[in-house]
Amino acid sequence: MNKVTTITQALESVQDGMTVMIGGFLAVGTPELLVDALLAKGTKDLTVIANDTAFPDKGIGKLVVNRRLQKAIVSHIGTNPETGRQMNAGELQVELVPQGTLAERIRAGGAGLGGILTPTGLGTIIAEGKDMIVIDGREYLLEKYLKADVALIKAHTADTAGNLLFHRSARNFNPLMAMAAGTVIVQAENIVEAGHIDPDQVMTPGIVVDWIVRGEGKE
Repeated sequence: MNKVTTITQALESVQDGMTVMIGGFLAVGTPELLVDALLAKGTKDLTVIANDTAFPDKGIGKLVVNRRLQKAIVSHIGTNPETGRQMNAGELQVELVPQGTLAERIRAGGAGLGGILTPTGLGTIIAEGKDMIVIDGREYLLEKYLKADVALIKAHTADTAGNLLFHRSARNFNPLMAMAAGTVIVQAENIVEAGHIDPDQVMTPGIVVDWIVRGEGKE
């Protein structure tokens, strides 16, 4: 099956009120074309799961500035003052999650697990309202899995069947998110025919990818 399509068709999967995972780390590895198209489409009231909210003029930050989010589940917001302003004004819900815990919660969602156990956050506001479990005399927080309706990710190379390669640090959260969403949309810088990627080099298998759109530029 050839999964290459237009941005318009791919984003038909994203509707108001959905939970959307967006790859990237301070917008590195973020599918900028997909974010811009989501803005143009007018999609709103989203819950976004991401490492961060990037910058006001870049990546996920554009969704924040244009008030398209009702909630952000992220590890930090410090590089986007507008996120903090909206949070403090009660205009945006923000759930701050330690970065390693965030990655593991997403991984758990993709692996079909109920969650993870971690000591990170014990004795802090992170622990409020969460179950604590003792194993071999040590306390752990139960952090529940994260899944999304849709994941928007970026790859360096995709074949037409959806097998993906990522480039260096732009890999970050993208492979984890591809496993933890009902629909996976990929912005790929390079697209090749199926069979042109060495199976031993595939980082995300095509079976979890639904749509591929052609990107611009290079990482």
